[in-house]
Amino acid sequence: MAALADALRGDVRRMGPGERLPSSRALVERHRVSPVTVSRALGLLAAEGLIVTRPGSGAFAAERPSAAPEPADFGWQAVTLGDRAVDPSGVSWLLTPAPDGVVALSGGYLHPSLQPVRALATAAARAARRPDAWDMPALGGLPELRAWFARTVGGAVSPADVVITSGGQQSLTTVLRALLAPGAPLLVESPTYLGALAVARASGLHPVPVPVDADGVRPDLLAEAFALSGARALYTQPTFHNPTGAVLSDERRGQVLDVARAAGAFVIEDDFARHLGVAAPPPPPLVARDGEGRVVHIASLTKATAPSLRVAAVIARGPAAARIRATQLVEEFFPARPLQETLLELVSSPGWARHLRAVRTALRERRDATLAAFARDLPGLRASRPGGGLHLWIRLPDGVDDTAVAEAALRGGVLVSAGRPFFPAEAPAPHLRISYGTAASTAELAEGARRLAAVLS
Repeated sequence: MAALADALRGDVRRMGPGERLPSSRALVERHRVSPVTVSRALGLLAAEGLIVTRPGSGAFAAERPSAAPEPADFGWQAVTLGDRAVDPSGVSWLLTPAPDGVVALSGGYLHPSLQPVRALATAAARAARRPDAWDMPALGGLPELRAWFARTVGGAVSPADVVITSGGQQSLTTVLRALLAPGAPLLVESPTYLGALAVARASGLHPVPVPVDADGVRPDLLAEAFALSGARALYTQPTFHNPTGAVLSDERRGQVLDVARAAGAFVIEDDFARHLGVAAPPPPPLVARDGEGRVVHIASLTKATAPSLRVAAVIARGPAAARIRATQLVEEFFPARPLQETLLELVSSPGWARHLRAVRTALRERRDATLAAFARDLPGLRASRPGGGLHLWIRLPDGVDDTAVAEAALRGGVLVSAGRPFFPAEAPAPHLRISYGTAASTAELAEGARRLAAVLS
C-alpha cells in the first residue's frame, strides 16, 4: 500500500487542481494490486489533502495552497509550562518499528506471526454482536472478566479485589499516582523496565535503584535501600524480568515481602509475562501469598496477545484499592467495553489454551536458536538463558559503549537495545537487550546475530 501511495503522490503532483485520477479499476490493472490496496492508498492521499473523493464520480486532485503560512510563534508556552519535562525517548525507541531491511532484535511485543490474530478477530466479532456491547460497562470492569483474572492469579484474591484497566502501562501510571505523591522516592530494580522509569519521572517521582542478580532483586540491598531512602513502595517484575529475564526465587519472594512489611511499604508487582514461560511454570505471583494488602498486582495480557489489546487488571485491597479505583475513575472513567468483551471472549474460548501452548513452543525455539547463534558468532559474550519472556540480557566486554554499539548495529542492519537506559542511575557494566520474540523467524534471528557479530568485530 505504501508503494502505491508513493506512486500516486507523484502522479497527483503532476496534475492540475480538479483533474480526475484514473478509476479504481484502472489503478488495479496498472499497478497489479488488489482493490482493497487501491482504496487504502486513495484514503491515505485524501487524509493528506492531496485528493478529493466524490462518491459516484471518482477521485480528483485537490486545490493547492497558494503559499505556505507563516509558522506560528509558540515561544510564550515556555514560560507558562515551566521547567518540568516528560522524556518519552526510551519508550518511543521501543515502540518504533525497525526500518525495512533491518532485523528486529528489539521490541516488546510478539511478532505478528505469533499473535492470535484469527482468534482475536473471531472474539471481536462476537463481542461486537452483543446487544449491550457499546453500553457503559460496570465500574471496575465486566464482572466475568474480573472473576477470570482473580482465578488466574489464585490465592485469596476475589473478583472484588480486581479492577479492569486500559493496559499495563496505564495501570502502572494509575497505581503510582494513587500511591505516591510527587517528589516521593520509588525503589526500582536496577536494571528495570524503561516504561516504569518514564512513568515514574513523568509523575514527579524519584527512582532509587536496587540491584538484581540472576535470582532477581537482592533482599539484603532492598532493606538497605528502604532504610536510606525512606521509600514506601517498590516496583518489581519478579517473573521473567525485563530486561534480564530473571525469575525471583521462591525464597526471595518471601524475603521481599518481609522487607516490605518491616518498612511499611507497598510492593507493586508487574506480572506482564507470566503466560510466556518456556521452561518450568513460574512461582505463584507475590499477591497470591499476600494476606495484608501489601502487594498491588498488575496483570497484563498484551505481551501474550497483540499490542492493541489494551486491557489489563490491577489487584489491590483495602484503602489502597479504593484510592486506585478512584484515580482510575477520575483519569479515564473506564476501559472501552468492546475491548473488555473481546478479551473475555478470547480467554473463555478453547483456542486460548492452544494459543498459549503454541506461543510457548515458538518462543522456546526462538530463544534456543538465538542462544545458539550467539554462541556460534559471538562466543566471547555472556548471555542469560531466561525461562520465559521475550528477551536475552547480553553482557558486553568492559569498556565497550553499548549505546554506540546499538547505533552501529542499526547502521549494520540489526536493531538491538542498549542496556544503559534500563538503569535508573549509572550502569555498572555495558549490556545489550536482545529480543527473540520480535523477529519473523529463527532464520532471521540467526541473521541478526551474524550482522551484530560483523558490527562488533
